[in-house]
This record gives sequence, structure tokens and C-alpha cells, in this order.
Amino acid sequence: MQSRAGVSGVSRKQQLLKRHRRNKRLGLLVGLLVLLALGIFVQWWLPLLLLPLLWVAHEAWFADHLFYSPAEDYQYQFPPDCVAHSAELVDGLVHLQSPLQLGGDETLILQVRLKGSWLGRFLDPAVSLGSEDVQTFERGVNGLRYLNLTGLAEPLTAGRLRLRGRYCRLMGEAQLWVAPCADLRQRRVMVIAPHADDAELAAFGLYSQAEETWVVTLTAGEIEAEHYQQMGLEKSEAARLKGRLRAWDSIAVPRWAGVPESRCVQLGYFCLQLPAMQAAPAEPMASREAGLVDTRLFRQFNPLSLPGDQDGAPTWNNLLADLRALLLKARPQVLVMPHPTLDPHPDHICAQAAVLEALQGLEWQPETLLCYANHLHDNDRWPMGDSGAGIALPPQLEATQAWTPYSLVLGLPAQCDKAMALGMMHDLQPPAPFKRRLRRLLQRWLAGRRPSPYGENEFFRKAVRRHELFWRRDL
Repeated sequence: MQSRAGVSGVSRKQQLLKRHRRNKRLGLLVGLLVLLALGIFVQWWLPLLLLPLLWVAHEAWFADHLFYSPAEDYQYQFPPDCVAHSAELVDGLVHLQSPLQLGGDETLILQVRLKGSWLGRFLDPAVSLGSEDVQTFERGVNGLRYLNLTGLAEPLTAGRLRLRGRYCRLMGEAQLWVAPCADLRQRRVMVIAPHADDAELAAFGLYSQAEETWVVTLTAGEIEAEHYQQMGLEKSEAARLKGRLRAWDSIAVPRWAGVPESRCVQLGYFCLQLPAMQAAPAEPMASREAGLVDTRLFRQFNPLSLPGDQDGAPTWNNLLADLRALLLKARPQVLVMPHPTLDPHPDHICAQAAVLEALQGLEWQPETLLCYANHLHDNDRWPMGDSGAGIALPPQLEATQAWTPYSLVLGLPAQCDKAMALGMMHDLQPPAPFKRRLRRLLQRWLAGRRPSPYGENEFFRKAVRRHELFWRRDL
């Protein structure tokens, strides 16, 4: 069931991208026709003046990949263990309609209705949560949204939590959802990372504080090695170098969080080949770019031997055997892996499917699944806002499954440690293309967007936050 949902998700992402690009081409064609008409019927020099101004406006205000209307409501349903409490906003203060006792570690989600101002179509609308947090939303927002109040239990229950809209207004009544307290950091945790850096992006704060952590990376992430080709290497040589570096990263970087090398494993399968492996479980799937049909080059740093080491064949059956061996050895109580429907990356979908298939009939079963989304179908900028800000619930336009939100609060020292871990990842180090750097400069000048203080790659802004957000399901 999860696998079919994942395939459907990939198709939806492709459809959204295709529609976005078609609309963009149509808009460009209409704009060129208008400029041509102005040049013919008004002044010949007018298009020459307007064309660069229109390009600047596009890059500053209309270049976000937003595949839904900001006026649509987010759709969420929560399971029975999430308790709803009525609330209202009085002069910006959140008032609960009945007294509430909180331990302080619960995940708190406040459902509100936001309406952006006219400035909120050009500058990012946001809600300030007291003096401690700011959570940002889409330009032109007009609908139900879900604020993450985790970590604010004390001012909330005392009636001192004030919400202020920036370029938006909070309207009508609110509803507070309380997910039960469950400190999963006191359990054995295994993080499943499709690629090196996925574990750090999604769960560095969690796994750095867990009682016992295993980090298992499925692929070497060797493709798209143009940065290494600039060193004079052939395409396959560059891909092999990149894969070896990312394999090293997957073993070495968790040591920064105190995870022993003996609990960090790189399985060395090939990037973007997991779907093909799943479709033909016994057939080896070679690397697209590295000229390899043997995974053992990327497994050389592993501290233990695995079933797939015997022949190095990149097959789905070997992947399942490797995962079963690791699950039996580590016996994790909490499994952390990509969300089956929110995250559309094909390797992420297959990673989740492989773990669930490996668990079938296994003598050891985890107690809890925690799922994360490092990519989204509908909004490539989520989490929106700046480094250090909180993470509101992401856009979801169909409430197809009920998951319990689970959020951790990271203080500034933990955020800095997470940023340094990401900075060690070789894939986040190359400079951005010139066009992307120019776009960010224009957005900084004209749209008020701030760069991350931790690094140039977009993931420093997205991942180094006040919260880490997961979706929980107890088994």
C-alpha cells in the first residue's frame, strides 16, 4: 500500500512541475506579445526598458515553486491521541476556553486562519509567537494554517502567549491540538537516510540526544558530480569520487553528535536506482554515472560486514537482507525514515518501502515510526522563513492519513552543532550557480529575505531551525 501511494506521489510531483512550466511558458509568451505591441503602438524603446524590470520582478517575487493556491486551506486530520481544545484570540493573546495542564514536552499545534495584507503578496507573511519564535507562510496566504507552539507551553497555559501577524491578520477562532508527551530520546533510535545528509537535515537534534543511535545510509549519492569534473576528472571518475566522499560523510559526520563509528553504516547502493531495484528485486542495477555494478567501493568504511558484501550486487533483495541484519543487530525501538506521502523523492519513497518490507515477519519489531519530509510536493521553499525560526506544519491539501505530529525544540547551541554537521557534508559545500545567487540577492534587496548565517546552500536555511518536525505512528 505504501509503495503504491509513493508511486502516485511521484507522478503528482511530475504533473505539478509540468503544469507549472507550461503556465510559465504561456505567461512568458503573453508578456512578450504585450511588449511587442507596446513597441509597435507606443514607443519602440519601451520594451527595452520594461523587459529587464519584469525579469527583476519575476526573480524577486514570482520565482518560488508554489504548486497550489495560497488561498487554499491546509487539510489535516489527527488521530484520537491528539486532543483538541477550543481557543480564541483576544487582543492577540491566545485564550484557552478551559484550563489545561501541560507537562511541557507535548507537541502543540494551533489551527488558525490567516489572511495576508496587500504587502503580504510581495513580502513573506509571518506570525510572531511572543518574543521567542516567528513562523512564515506563503505570500498571499488566505486560509487555515497550523502553527507549531511546541516549547511554549508555559506562556500558553498562563495566558501570556501573544500572536502578532506580519503582513497578515489572524482571523476568527483557533483550535489547539495537543499530542501526548513521549520523549523518544530515551529509546534506541535508528535513522534511515536515503542519502548522506538526510539524517542530519531531518533528525540531527533527535539522534544527537538519543540514548542510543544508529545511522543507516542507503545510497552513496554519487550522481550529479559536475563539481568534481571541474577538477579534470572524467564523468565516471568524478561520480566515484563524489560517492566515496559522501560515503565517508555518512560514517564520519555522526561522530560530531557522539554516535560511535560502530553504529554508522553505509550500504552503498546507487542514487536514483532504488525504484528500478524495487521493480526487479533480483536484478542488479548499475550506477547511472559511476560505471559501477558493485556496491563494495562505497562500503569500505563500514565497521561491520553485511549480507550484501558477499557479492556487492546492487539488488533489492540484497538491500532487504542488509536491512534485516541491521534491524536484528540494533533492535531499534524508534525507526526514523522518510514520510510515505509527504516526501516525493523517489529514493525516499523506496527507502521507506524497503524498511517496511524488511520488517515483515522479522522477529524484532520497533515500537514507533517517526517520519520526516526533506522535500515536498507542493512547495520547494518549505520550511519557509529564516534559519532559527520555528517550523509550522507543511502544506497538505488532502487529509488522506492521520499521523501524530512530533516536534522537538532545539536551542541555539544545538542549532549551531547541527549547522556545523551540515557544513561537513561535501554535497552542501559547492557554491550555488550564478543565477541562483543573483536571485537571492534580488530577493534580499526587494523582498526582505535574509540569507542563512550558516552557509550558502538552501538546506542551511531550511534545516537549522528552532524545531525538528516528524510524524509519529506507534506500532
